[in-house]
Amino acid sequence: MKLKKFLLLGMLVVLAVVLSSCSDSVKDKRATIAIGDKLSKDQPTPTDIDYSLERFNLIRRAYWVNGQREKAATVVCPIQRPLGYVVLFTEGGSVVGRFTVDGKVSCLNSFLTPDTTTPNGTAADWLPDVDGSYGQNDDGIFFFTPDGKYIEWTGIYLYSDIPFEVDNPVVTYKEETKQ
Repeated sequence: MKLKKFLLLGMLVVLAVVLSSCSDSVKDKRATIAIGDKLSKDQPTPTDIDYSLERFNLIRRAYWVNGQREKAATVVCPIQRPLGYVVLFTEGGSVVGRFTVDGKVSCLNSFLTPDTTTPNGTAADWLPDVDGSYGQNDDGIFFFTPDGKYIEWTGIYLYSDIPFEVDNPVVTYKEETKQ
């Protein structure tokens, strides 16, 4: 009888420890969700973006990689595209190339539509990102140069909206004069 009471008491202690540790984990998750909700409320997703340079790039790329380069070159962008600057590196840090980017650098894994379906074959309930694209944002980039050339890169890169030079893996800032 004493053994049963002792085992029962021991199991209750173990159960209390397990439940309290789960409780801390649940509390942490709830706190994380609460702070995320607060930050989303205080800093909402912008709803006044009128045009997506990401989708513009994706449309141009769709034509380009499907052999319709003439169509890619004629896609209209109603906003003035910014210029960016990118340097591509090898894993060892050597510079492979420097380019001026027309618009922006885009991810190779961004898509115009969701890339998955549910078991019954319907589109999954995915939400697009702010730029209107779907997909993971990793595994490489692509961009267009001002003269319409298309470049993909799956390595290390440095991108900025200011011109810069890379000398022996040291980045130096060079102010561009406005004309």
